[in-house]
Amino acid sequence: MLIGVNSLLTPDLLHALASMGHGDTIALVDANFPATRSKRLLRLPGVDVATALRAVLSVVPLDDAVPAPAQVMLPAGDGGLPPAVVEMNAALAERGAAPAAGLGRHEFYAAAEVAYAVVATGERRRFGNILLTKGVVGPGAAP
Repeated sequence: MLIGVNSLLTPDLLHALASMGHGDTIALVDANFPATRSKRLLRLPGVDVATALRAVLSVVPLDDAVPAPAQVMLPAGDGGLPPAVVEMNAALAERGAAPAAGLGRHEFYAAAEVAYAVVATGERRRFGNILLTKGVVGPGAAP
């Protein structure tokens, strides 16, 4: 057992997050996502994407050297932001990050296929999908 680590971060997920390098991406996806296309698939059943995102952001810095270190899948058209995206943007804001940039469905699929890992959650709402680009841990970061 580890102290101070979110209990949603399973040993396999912690290993993947620690193994990722600066600039690598990880996708957190909903239950509707075709996650079996990925090279590394991890599962967090029963967890919504915003909760999984908060857990990941508790240990992973976002890359401040890229224009959009967080990207979400957005529906075609202008129907406003889906509720899952609103919640993910709130989780990003809690960490001082900008709202996620939007990608179309097929752009998101292509980016997720080359991500270091895909984390399939139990989110059943549509558009609960986010890509994160890992940054570096600065010299002033807590151990």
